Amino acid sequence: MAKRDIIIGIDAGTSVIKAVAFSLQGRQLGAAAVTNQYDSGQNGAATQNMDRTWADCASALRELGTRIDGLADRTAALAVTAQGDGTWLVGQGNRPVGDAWLWLDARAADTTRNLAQSLADTARFNATGTALNTCQQGAQMAHMQRHFPELLDQAEVALHCKDWLYLNLTGVRATDPSEASFTFGDFRTRAYSDTVIDALGLRNRRHLLPQIVDGSGDTHPLSDAAAAQTGLRAGTPVSLGYVDMVMTALGAGVYTGTKGAACSTIGSTGVHMRAVRDDEVRLNGKSGYVICLPASRMVTQVQTNMAATLNIDWALRLAADLMSETGHPHDYADLVARIDGWLARSEPGALLYQPYVSEAGERGPMVNANARAGFIGLSAGHRFPDLIRAVVESLGMAARDCYGAMDALPQELRLTGGAARSQALRGILAACVGAPVRVSAREEAGAAGCAMMAAVAIGAYRDMESCVAEWVSPLLGAAEAPDEKLMATYAALYPAYAEVRVALEPVWDRLATHRDGKSAPEINASDTAQGGS
Repeated sequence: MAKRDIIIGIDAGTSVIKAVAFSLQGRQLGAAAVTNQYDSGQNGAATQNMDRTWADCASALRELGTRIDGLADRTAALAVTAQGDGTWLVGQGNRPVGDAWLWLDARAADTTRNLAQSLADTARFNATGTALNTCQQGAQMAHMQRHFPELLDQAEVALHCKDWLYLNLTGVRATDPSEASFTFGDFRTRAYSDTVIDALGLRNRRHLLPQIVDGSGDTHPLSDAAAAQTGLRAGTPVSLGYVDMVMTALGAGVYTGTKGAACSTIGSTGVHMRAVRDDEVRLNGKSGYVICLPASRMVTQVQTNMAATLNIDWALRLAADLMSETGHPHDYADLVARIDGWLARSEPGALLYQPYVSEAGERGPMVNANARAGFIGLSAGHRFPDLIRAVVESLGMAARDCYGAMDALPQELRLTGGAARSQALRGILAACVGAPVRVSAREEAGAAGCAMMAAVAIGAYRDMESCVAEWVSPLLGAAEAPDEKLMATYAALYPAYAEVRVALEPVWDRLATHRDGKSAPEINASDTAQGGS
């Protein structure tokens, strides 16, 4: 019989599903990826076909089996994490109730705004530690209750993406402590809270909330049906990971015992977090998440930007489209390699850019579904390299904005995500937050994070701390100190960045009214001075 020396981590993102094989000591052995697709619709709809998502997950696992000799017999356990928030409704026979509503879906904006302004929202926020926004399952289900009750009527359970994949892997309807507590519960107890459920107006839908399973202690066996579809062995232990944000941060170094360390994931979105004990959380009353870690009494305090590198994507696609219009076709991907050159030919801090390019607005460090992107300080002398620099610098300013909303700025910043490969971007981030940065050599931090949970669950490690010591700490690169001159430039620029954000809020609201085709009230000086409501 083959030695069971592999743990598989599944990381199902919005656009890619990855299956990654690790040794029991954390060495990456191989990976397979399948493109995942989602659909956009009217009124900000963003949905994903649930059957296709499971089929793509199974396909990634089968492909991994072609790359790792004897994978099925060697797999000691597998674990799954996935994109967070959103609503994946399942009905009779464990069949989907239509397509899933993704975290990108903006249809619940009005419902979210009304709920956030209610008196009950203060108690909800104090329990969850999480500001209500359109991404979340609670807000989306409240919106469905008002406008699409037939969806909830057909449902037997409300899941998230990883929960849906876990159901297909094991036949068990469950969610994990992280998404359960920041959506419908209390991060201190890691259980559902009637106070939160009532604040969302969903007491009559409480039966849709699944059991909470902690995958660092409990597993369920791979079902016969899933074994047939994935090529793995029935009965293999399956661990339900926490939400992808915290799994990625765990794999990249957010929780190593280093005082003042924090972790930012700079990908399509920007996720900024620090690990603290649950009694050390300082809520700001307005924004952010508190997300449990798979470690006793430990949570991550989180601020997230709806759009990080999506802003760079927009700028490069715009340039590619313009050049193609002249008869010289350019692909967006061809321009990525030019970014560092453009940064070298531009002056730091010459422009401000507000990086709110997502159609869902922003959720950190403020929650505003109407927030939109824009340049401040343009003149006739500015050229495209100046615009690109402003866009890239905005990612650093946004990180500074988010960490400032939590508490003190980081003393050391660990970075992960595709953008962390850029030395220029790392320098900008270090200078904006005023701290050295370290990049993990871990290629697939999200898959590693959930695989670490499985490693603890099957007894390969006595606790998460001992697993982190072998899987995470040795892979952290050398500290890269910020450039002092650049740090001074950004320290002087940041107050203007924050002031612009506040000043533009009433303008965003009136633009939203205009987009809705309604009659917009006039903007007056007193409204602008007060920064909106």
